Amino acid sequence: MAMNTDESDWKCIDTLRTLSIDMVQRANSGHPGTPLGAAPTAYCLWQRFLRYNPFDPDWPNRDRFVLSAGHACALLYSLLYLCQVKAGAPTSINKERRAVEMEDLLNFRQMGSRCTGHPEYGWTAGVETTTGPLGQGAATSVGMAIAQRWLAETYNRPSYDLFDHNIYALCSDGDMMEGIASEAASLAGHLKLSNLCWVYDSNHITIEGSTALAFTEDVALRFAAYGWNVKELRDANDLGKLTEAYQAFLDTQDRPTLIIVQSHIGYGSPNRQDTREAHGEPLGADEVRLTKQFLGCDPDAAFNIPDGVKEHFAAQFGQRGKQAHAGWMQMFTDYKARYPDLAGQIEHILQRKVPQDWQTGLAVFPADAKGLSTRDSSGKVLNAIAARIPWLMGGAADLSPSTKTDLESSRPNGFQHPGGAQGGTYRGRNLHFGLREHAMCAVGNGMSLSGLRPYVSSFLIFTDYGRAALRLGAMMRLPVIGIWTHDSIGLGEDGPTHQPIEQLASFRAMPGMLVMRPGDANEVVQAWKVIMQLNDAPFCLVLSRQATPTLDRSKYGGAEGLAQGAYIVADADRGEPEVILLTSGTELALCIEAYELLAAQGVKARVVSMPCWELFETQSRSYRDSVLPPRIRARVAVEQASAFGWERYTGIEGSILGMQSFGVSAPGKSVERHFGFEPQHIVQTAKEQIEHQRLNSQLDKGA
Repeated sequence: MAMNTDESDWKCIDTLRTLSIDMVQRANSGHPGTPLGAAPTAYCLWQRFLRYNPFDPDWPNRDRFVLSAGHACALLYSLLYLCQVKAGAPTSINKERRAVEMEDLLNFRQMGSRCTGHPEYGWTAGVETTTGPLGQGAATSVGMAIAQRWLAETYNRPSYDLFDHNIYALCSDGDMMEGIASEAASLAGHLKLSNLCWVYDSNHITIEGSTALAFTEDVALRFAAYGWNVKELRDANDLGKLTEAYQAFLDTQDRPTLIIVQSHIGYGSPNRQDTREAHGEPLGADEVRLTKQFLGCDPDAAFNIPDGVKEHFAAQFGQRGKQAHAGWMQMFTDYKARYPDLAGQIEHILQRKVPQDWQTGLAVFPADAKGLSTRDSSGKVLNAIAARIPWLMGGAADLSPSTKTDLESSRPNGFQHPGGAQGGTYRGRNLHFGLREHAMCAVGNGMSLSGLRPYVSSFLIFTDYGRAALRLGAMMRLPVIGIWTHDSIGLGEDGPTHQPIEQLASFRAMPGMLVMRPGDANEVVQAWKVIMQLNDAPFCLVLSRQATPTLDRSKYGGAEGLAQGAYIVADADRGEPEVILLTSGTELALCIEAYELLAAQGVKARVVSMPCWELFETQSRSYRDSVLPPRIRARVAVEQASAFGWERYTGIEGSILGMQSFGVSAPGKSVERHFGFEPQHIVQTAKEQIEHQRLNSQLDKGA
């Protein structure tokens, strides 16, 4: 017998609750409290408002649901299961596989389950971004909202609203405390992103206890000051008020919306409701039974799906999404016939492809002893590529004049609300992030998740502020381009607070991150060629403030060797080299000078430029051995940064001219001399290495 609407709603909500606590209890690990309290909030959004086709979870115009409160992932997995979301677009081979099967629920937090301990993008369909570190999902959703606005302004045409989706993020008390959320909210308010709705599940409990221990501000007033539309609800179980609040968001056209929902963590648990224990511990078998009894569910049935629950989701959530999806597909078919060039660009975006002519206009820089900084050459290359790839866009944390990341075609007005005091348009490609490095990096992730090719930029030292977002981007394999300038002590007078030391080593240690530190203008060109052709990894493009010579490539090895990560730039005229000089970045010029001095003294040397260790490690053993022959043990690495990691290539007996301390404030050349970064010191160290290895060889023969 069909259930009336109220019975159906509450049966679905309570099924979300019981599935969630059963998952946590079976795993003996997880967070049951927020799913119990926030289930009505999420249910109302999904069932009554979210536009999402469960049969095609990658549909470009779907609404995005970001679970910024990633610890509540059991609730998301329960939604994906009950809504019967598929694992991907349907194919002839795989029509029925779901994103989350019952087996995954039963194996929550276990090896191989698609129900991981926190949501992981790319592992489970329906997870729009990896979350867990609080504040990240909220900030990433701002990037998604920016992307939607840009796509709509760029590609929508009269009667063809291809991109009109909304972005929702479910946030927790912890999200509201994290600084990244404040940065992102401030930016979203400035940009008046009315397509963005954060839903704040305010249950007043964190791991240590009541939020009153550390968090007593008026969040509503804070967000009103940011320029947000704020709605407050006293009871998470009031579906009527929730419905009104979501509708108010849809009706608001001039600002983002924050819906604050007061809830009870561990709702329905007689002994755990409103306690810190409900946050991060299983309820316990007895408490699970008592909670189910309170909810009117069978206390002895685990992972129970009552009759009619899936059907009820399908009748509203599913049917609404299918209809919207079908209408969009027909619209896009008509659009392609009328606007084939624009449709082609959209298809490139969705497939993460670049146009065939994207390399047109890329310069070959002539040899120049004076040269130019790699940030300057990068700015020229960036603009040439951006002229061919309209969806390449980004900006800096208030440093674009220094990082050379402005797109000339987007001047003078960047990405701004059309009615803003600064002018501009949502079609602008220069983004002004302000001094918000952490939010900037997360916004870049959100833009990439929406198909755009974003770049973010600052000084290399300030990547420390955005590291958590950069790490998540690497986990998700998002091709976000980080353009980090002022790359070494060579920047000079700003001193040790601005001179990076350990940053290069830390990024090289980050799985999935490609670090590129080109040595001259033509290596910069080749670096960009690599970057734009790879679409499954983030990049750190590390660039200099100071000028460096542009090498004569008719005399030295071609810069295209950068594509292998490391290559021979200069080699001994005859026979095998006695010593290998390894380097990256502007220190390449120092090593070339040292090489010439050594050659004049009859010492045979090889210079190896190593702008990208990660690419070098993917090359064949034969290639790597041809560049760094194992039998040549006399090696000197030269880099104006932490020496950590270079021993992989120098061996434990090789020499590393790197930094063992922080820098000093002085003109760049003085700083370099102070720390021994000059050709004569490299020559001396190379000779010492040759002698050291000669003595070792004699000892080995004697043994």
